[in-house]
Amino acid sequence: MSGRTRAPACPERTCVGCRERAAKKDLLRIVAIKDECVPDHRGTLPGRGAYVHPALVCLDLAVRRRAFPRALRAPGPLDTKALRLYVEQATP
Repeated sequence: MSGRTRAPACPERTCVGCRERAAKKDLLRIVAIKDECVPDHRGTLPGRGAYVHPALVCLDLAVRRRAFPRALRAPGPLDTKALRLYVEQATP
């Protein structure tokens, strides 16, 4: 064994919009509550989560590809109005 120590790995997730891998802390977690996509900026809401860059470009790609219902395993379409409002306010 070598005497080298490894730095702790930073968890990575894939953005459902652009499909690029990024550090978990750089992405916004999305959960489905009833039939609505809700931003989970603290990462504490229960349930399955999907990750997206907090940018309108990635959000639009995810909506166009219908990625949220598939990633969250929702039976039907999900409302993304609250999510869009959150991303618009968070984007400088």
